[in-house]
Amino acid sequence: MKEVRFFYDPLVNGELPQDEAKHATRVLRLSQGDELLLMDGNGSFYRAEITVADNHRCLYRILEDMPQQRVWEGHIHIAVAPTKLNDRMEWFAEKATEIGMDELSFLDCRFSERRVIKCERIDKILISAVKQSHKAWKPVLNEMTSFERFVKADRQGDKFICHCYDQEDIGPLSPLPQRGEPNTCAKPFLMDVLRRGVETTVLIGPEGDFSVDEVRLALQHGYRSVSLGTSRLRTETAALVAVHMMQLINQKR
Repeated sequence: MKEVRFFYDPLVNGELPQDEAKHATRVLRLSQGDELLLMDGNGSFYRAEITVADNHRCLYRILEDMPQQRVWEGHIHIAVAPTKLNDRMEWFAEKATEIGMDELSFLDCRFSERRVIKCERIDKILISAVKQSHKAWKPVLNEMTSFERFVKADRQGDKFICHCYDQEDIGPLSPLPQRGEPNTCAKPFLMDVLRRGVETTVLIGPEGDFSVDEVRLALQHGYRSVSLGTSRLRTETAALVAVHMMQLINQKR
């Protein structure tokens, strides 16, 4: 029995997208009668059989619809300032998808080294990672937006901003605590404040970090300063660490 292959078809309309069709017919040499395993990126797998296969198209018929159950709770949203080198962001997008995230946004910040991102290229990497890791859901990919516009947008759930500033650089996060209450002015470790099953957005800045004014703006709009630990991390590493922490908290047991 031939190995069943995974292909991405968001429309599931009986014909593979052009790139997927080329891979099926020209690379894998699949032909009429061979079986495929499709994913729509929206929660379902499908068992299908090829009905027509040539150099220009690959048609199929659905044999079985297989809705999938989510393997983590909540909504994992990471917003990151792209690095100067594209390959670092591409690496991050691939690995974060393999680990498991729901939404990816790109931020144009004051100290950003890159202000244009090719989302079409990133989307192809997300699709490849979804297929490779057998994920039923493809992450939502958003176009780059300004930091100010992003933090001012209405978002549900918990919102965090990771940065390297000391609290005296940006001011207290909240009024001073009363006697016997915990001190909320120190940056907590992200892992300690994440809540299971809650929609969560985490902001990661560029190599030069967010500006102090950007951090203050985020705090004014409901974000909370957090730390990723004592190590100083590259942007793509910090973003991946944050995704992994959110994924660990939200894994279904």
